[in-house]
Amino acid sequence: MSELEYPEDLRYTSEHEWVRSGQEGVVRIGITSYAQDALGDVVYVSLPTVGDELAVGDACGEIESTKSVSDLYSPLAGEVTAVNQTLDASPELVNSDPYGDGWMFELTVSDPGVVEELMDDATYQESL
Repeated sequence: MSELEYPEDLRYTSEHEWVRSGQEGVVRIGITSYAQDALGDVVYVSLPTVGDELAVGDACGEIESTKSVSDLYSPLAGEVTAVNQTLDASPELVNSDPYGDGWMFELTVSDPGVVEELMDDATYQESL
């Protein structure tokens, strides 16, 4: 496996999620390469439902690997507007492409400004 990556254009949480800002207050959320590496081979992903209203820190899904089951937390408050249904058939994408095809869900955030309050890549790497 290649060295763990932490793209500079993302924001990060202490729960090892990443956030990518998109258009009109929509953010895409997934887990970091550190998290997928710690979990091991991901075999199942349970995601929130489109339309769910989430608060910061809400448990909104589960990631099951060959080693353990971990909760997925919402890093921001907002409404779930999309989930990555590809993970139903191909949960291994979380391991092979955590920042691309392995994304988890999208939120329309209540306050887009809070995204900037999350950790940048350097701060996140220092926290590891």
